[in-house]
Amino acid sequence: MVQGVAIEGGAIVDVNPATGEEIARVPVSTPEEIDAAVAAAAAAQPAWAATPLSARIKRLSAVSRLLAEQHEELARLVTREMGKTIGEARAEVSGAADKAEFLCLVEQANLGAALVLREPHGVVAVCAPWNFPVDEILLLALPALAAGNALVLKPSEVAPLCGATVAAALRDALHAFPGVVGLVQGDGRVGAALVAHPRVGFVGMTGSSATGAAIAQAAGGALKRAVLELGGKDAMIVFADADLRLAARDAVANSLSNAGQVCCSVERVYVDAGVREQFEALVVAEARGYAAADGMDEAARMGPLVSRVQRAHVHAHVEAAVRAGARCLLGGELPAEEARGNFYPPTVLADVPQGCVAMREETFGPVVAMSAFDGGEESAVALANDSEYGLSACVYSEDIERAARVAARLHAGQVGINNWPLENAPLQCPWVGHKKSGFGFHSGADGWRQFSVPKSIIFNPGSELPQSIP
Repeated sequence: MVQGVAIEGGAIVDVNPATGEEIARVPVSTPEEIDAAVAAAAAAQPAWAATPLSARIKRLSAVSRLLAEQHEELARLVTREMGKTIGEARAEVSGAADKAEFLCLVEQANLGAALVLREPHGVVAVCAPWNFPVDEILLLALPALAAGNALVLKPSEVAPLCGATVAAALRDALHAFPGVVGLVQGDGRVGAALVAHPRVGFVGMTGSSATGAAIAQAAGGALKRAVLELGGKDAMIVFADADLRLAARDAVANSLSNAGQVCCSVERVYVDAGVREQFEALVVAEARGYAAADGMDEAARMGPLVSRVQRAHVHAHVEAAVRAGARCLLGGELPAEEARGNFYPPTVLADVPQGCVAMREETFGPVVAMSAFDGGEESAVALANDSEYGLSACVYSEDIERAARVAARLHAGQVGINNWPLENAPLQCPWVGHKKSGFGFHSGADGWRQFSVPKSIIFNPGSELPQSIP
């Protein structure tokens, strides 16, 4: 996930990817400011951890109200900073402002059982991504805080103002515990300093596999625990008996959503050769309904890419696929250099070779990359599993028994049958990345519990037990 953000004069140059307009200059945190934020969090954490779980949850529930009060303003800021359409931005902020059920489930996950207590790590560092700059923060920050940890947040340098807005809401909700939520700004150097800080006990991060590997190495050297939700090269399998219109609609929507800048985008489509031509025609017709436009346009279905560097990365994948023998059915043209913004057209590729970079590495752009297979289950499973990644996948077939068999054999953390997993996964499901797509996992009770560690209290057999344990 190439960013291409400029740091000038000790400040992030925050730019609108649709217009090139400079939004703001956000000072990069100095080593002294990083140390101060961690020190304040460490000092505030014991009192926060001593607060009963139910009281912590009640305070955190105020975050949703605070974000809801600035819903439209925050949505427009998301669009200005990272480019997604205003409709996508409103949906993200709505999700961030509706965390009542989420917090209820997080509370249940943190309850002790018998004489097994849950103990916080201390100070948690959260490094947030740019593609969902509001809600992804909360998916890590709320469970971390609910477990009794203090928090130091580093938003992506692509969307520093969105991150600052979420941090302000968290601080307002927890105003009785000053310092328990810290904020630092900057690029990877600031993130590296935060992760390496000796008083940070746990790291939560969503982002690229390359950055995740660097964090895992740094955290592992200090024996710090971490949850890393990383990249993907997610496969869609379309059997001949599938509802082809549904599959084509989902292939396009979930390849082009957020201009393809989603970790679990559909990045590889394997379609039964017997229905390839029909499916390709449906995909092209569906993709023609999208066009790259300024996300502030209420009618826009797809915004720009986050930067010129990211656009060059996507176009390089498309060009490499065509050189390797793929057919470009739609799009694929790089806009003129003088054209304003970082726009790239919806692009549809067919017959993309399995060994091509567009089938191996994360494209992270608005590209539907298709290839045909012989229609057999073995071939479908082998192709889908032939990847270093394993975030999510989906299988389309009217034969539910076959779809379930194939889904069970895919090396992915979540698999949808006749749907995209991210759209319909219930809150109780952990979000897991297999292989290079993750380390640890977040969401669901199993994920939320990673923000604390169990402690067993063992009494001498036959001794009197206390009425309660603090």
